Amino acid sequence: MTFKQRLPYFLGGLTIGIIFVLFIWNKKGTQSFDYGPNARVLKNIRIKKRILSSETLAIINSKKIDTAHISQILENGNVDIWNKIKLDTCIQYNIQGRKNLKNITLTIINCNSTAIIKDISFQ
Repeated sequence: MTFKQRLPYFLGGLTIGIIFVLFIWNKKGTQSFDYGPNARVLKNIRIKKRILSSETLAIINSKKIDTAHISQILENGNVDIWNKIKLDTCIQYNIQGRKNLKNITLTIINCNSTAIIKDISFQ
């Protein structure tokens, strides 16, 4: 068989495979594809109870940043995975905002059941 004869079979099988995978994902209820390290850390922090430190509360009370901005950074921020600091049972991450919030960096301590927003820094 030549390449021209094999191409329709390949494309037909590829199409059937894509439809099959999409059908399984819809049945599974998968809403997002959070398998990259950046997305996994952000999702892990978002599902936990957030605790604000006294420094963070002072910055929020002085109206320099809003909790909606913090949620937006935790939704699509950029996690500095290579410079994480391992504490006793927790890991400290620096998360930088994207787009219009790229001058804001959150320092978050990610523990087993809570995420402590330790500090907010502006650049």
